[in-house]
Amino acid sequence: MAITGLPPDTDADIARVTEALAMITPRWNVRILLALSGPPQRYSEIAVKVSWLQSGQLHPKIKSLCDAGLVQRTEHTSRHVTYGHTERGAALLPVLPMIVTWAEAHLEKADHPLPAIEQIEDSLTLLTRRHAAALLWVLKSREQVSGRALANIVMPSSDWTNVYPPLRQLVADGLVDTDGMGQPYRLSVAGHGLGPLFGALSAWSAGRPLAGAAQHPVWGSPEATAGPRTWVSNQSRLPAPAPSPPPVRTGQNPRLTWQNPDLFSHTAAARPKAALPAGGPRR
Repeated sequence: MAITGLPPDTDADIARVTEALAMITPRWNVRILLALSGPPQRYSEIAVKVSWLQSGQLHPKIKSLCDAGLVQRTEHTSRHVTYGHTERGAALLPVLPMIVTWAEAHLEKADHPLPAIEQIEDSLTLLTRRHAAALLWVLKSREQVSGRALANIVMPSSDWTNVYPPLRQLVADGLVDTDGMGQPYRLSVAGHGLGPLFGALSAWSAGRPLAGAAQHPVWGSPEATAGPRTWVSNQSRLPAPAPSPPPVRTGQNPRLTWQNPDLFSHTAAARPKAALPAGGPRR
């Protein structure tokens, strides 16, 4: 079923990307996916790595990731059950450093240095607001659009004035610009900067290699020749990890996996804070 008035292929693309973001946005999901990096693990091993979660909180989270097809539960015997990434789950991990790259370039600077995992959680909060993906898609493809025209495209079955709350939120979040009431809307620099991320999410959602993200019909930039930007995971703000892999680059092999210390410590002292609450400012 169409969710917008856009062409069917574009509508389906937006729906897939929205669904992909919905899989990883719920609180703690990204942290659990990262804790599962490496060989399959027992439940007790995962619990140690996310020690701030009680057992009653962790189990439904793992189950939801299994239901989403990102985590696989393997029952070796009745007393030996392990959890690990599915092939789809492992293929999604290289998208996470792209989120950090975008956040470091475009989100407001925090009062104190933030670990990469918090950059991801703050970014996901902004990108999963209702109608956000569809509005950003239209603005990327049509440059400047009036509020009423956006409403007719993005929510054709609703009263056209319903477009303004999500539009105002996108403006407050710094993803969309306008010159004032009654003036058309356009993507901000930060909104345009979502191209590599949305292109990669689209490729992953469609089961294609992330390397093809630059050819996305809306968000791609096949003419770009600049080398990928090195992503640094705030190592100076985290406990010193064991010998680390080479720096992550957004253009590397999509099979690349992360070492957990690149993002957060699993010690009890590193209890994470909640992600940016809905409706808040850009950071």
